[in-house]
This record gives sequence, structure tokens and C-alpha cells, in this order.
Amino acid sequence: MDPKLRGLVRVLPYDPTWKEQFRAISAMLASALGDLPLTYEHVGSTSVEGLAAKPILDIDIVIASRADLPEVVRRLATLSFVHEGDRGIPGREAFRRTFEDEFMAYHVYVCAQDAEELARHLAFRDWLTEHPEDREAYGRLKTELAARFPHDIDGYMAGKHDFIQGLLARIAGAVEGSGA
Repeated sequence: MDPKLRGLVRVLPYDPTWKEQFRAISAMLASALGDLPLTYEHVGSTSVEGLAAKPILDIDIVIASRADLPEVVRRLATLSFVHEGDRGIPGREAFRRTFEDEFMAYHVYVCAQDAEELARHLAFRDWLTEHPEDREAYGRLKTELAARFPHDIDGYMAGKHDFIQGLLARIAGAVEGSGA
């Protein structure tokens, strides 16, 4: 990463190469994890076609159960990833890379298939994919916040909080109303 950009909150228009980067990073992770994960999910704003986003991928590695986590930790360590625990978000285990690679910035998380956090990630992604008016509103908000808080990631994140919580409540209401 360009040192001048480190610490700068940037929101960019959607870039189709983000999907390619997700596939390449997933393949690199799979080289160590083998068939242990059930799937790799591209989540977060870069996963939503047409959504402005900070150019940082979020990848959820989905495992059958938390019982598989120690083996995931061991295998990711062979790639020089360090397990950082849930970092305050139950059901989502964070991993930090300790090396430079050719990929764009990315975060790696591990979730059991029944984790509420995984369900939240997928529901948010899928809702924004299927509801262009919410996708556009969220993109505008993120762009405005990045301009307002270019050197304050905490201010940027706090500015998104109410929108995200409101949307998650609407998603939950839609799921309950559908009988799902």
C-alpha cells in the first residue's frame, strides 16, 4: 500500500476486479485449508456489485462447526496468518496476515456455518444486492462520511452505525414477515 494512503479513509466506486481478487485470495487460502472449509464468502461492501466501498475485501471462511477452528488456526499459521480471536464480535474469528502479498487489502474471518454473525453478513450483502435504493443510499452515506472523516476511521464507522442497524432491523422484519 502507498504510505501516503495509510490511515486515509477512502471510498471508491465499485470495481469489478474486487471479485477477481476475492477468488484469487480464496484460492491462496484454500492451498493451506484444503477441504476443511465448507465455502468462502465474499462479504462486506466490496461484495455488492455497484456499491461504493473502501477498497478492502472481507472474506468469511465458513466451517462446519467451531470444533474445526483449532485446525483452521494451525493451517492458516502455515501461511503466516495469526489468529486474533473474535475481537469483540462473537461468532467471527479474525486473522491477521503477517506478510505482504500481491493482493489488495483484505480481512480474513472464520465463522461456523450456524454463526449469527455469518448470517448477518450474508443477509446484509444479499439485501443490498437485491435493493438498489438501499445500496445507493448506503453508498452515498459512505462517500459523504469518507469526505467528512478522511483521517478518522472511528468517526466514519460511527457515522454508518445507525444506517446499518436500521437496515438490519428492516431485514429481520422482512424475514419474519415472510415466514422464513
